[in-house]
Amino acid sequence: MSRPRILIQFDSDPQPSTFDAVVAVDAGVEQLFRHGSINEDNITGLVHGAMFTRGGDDLKSTALFIGGTNVSEGEALLSAVQKAFFGPVRVSVMLDSNGCNTTAAAAVLSAGKHLDLSSTTALILGGTGPVGRRVARLLARQGAAVRIGSRSPERAAEAAAEVAVDLNDVHIEGVSTAGDEAMTAALADCQAIFACGAAGVQLIDQNAIQRASAIKLLVDLNAVPPAGIEGVEATDKGAERDGRVAYGALGVGGLKMKIHRAAIERLFQTNDQVLDADQIYAIGEALLANG
Repeated sequence: MSRPRILIQFDSDPQPSTFDAVVAVDAGVEQLFRHGSINEDNITGLVHGAMFTRGGDDLKSTALFIGGTNVSEGEALLSAVQKAFFGPVRVSVMLDSNGCNTTAAAAVLSAGKHLDLSSTTALILGGTGPVGRRVARLLARQGAAVRIGSRSPERAAEAAAEVAVDLNDVHIEGVSTAGDEAMTAALADCQAIFACGAAGVQLIDQNAIQRASAIKLLVDLNAVPPAGIEGVEATDKGAERDGRVAYGALGVGGLKMKIHRAAIERLFQTNDQVLDADQIYAIGEALLANG
């Protein structure tokens, strides 16, 4: 008899995300254990409890999900989880704090429906944040030339170096977007703009976009007015905006939800999976390939 599928949700926030809990149930999780205020000091014992209560093939029926609003804390928890494992005695784990991986994957896959990413130059506004860095990584792995934009050129350069650290033969650079001249230079010869900044902050206006004649695609991941890219609506899903294809946060969100559910389901196939940005992107690719 197969064991019931248990997902253990670790949130760095005091209250575990209800959003992630609902998606887990919709993905077929039979038992959901939710823990808040998780940190590097208190997670190891909880991981061991997941590892040592089942054995053999039954291990794959237990899995871990790392959430919370702070992505840096989530990354630290993922590292702590992996350190708690003993060789083959382990369970599968997924990181998606603040939707960072599923959102980035959906954004890049949406762009790939309209552009050959291997010959695309893309500017990522708000690119030093966790979603922006993941969008940059996924684009670069598809062969795109990536510009990580920030008002601080130092932060942009630092982020570009960190994103590229374990990637080979990629083109990632940090650029300043502070002021009209810097923005114009950052947009030169770009075909795509991704806005990945803080909610409710406009990162680029229509005047700057109109000056960039090569732009073909706009992807704005901000769902809170005002839009990160002026003129893009949250509901845009491949919409035409002044001769350009536009996606808003809700337009990307449908694919993000499909990827999220599919990733949860994937956790229970084997007990040795670590689902981070690259692995979650691959799940999204498979979804699109299968219609």
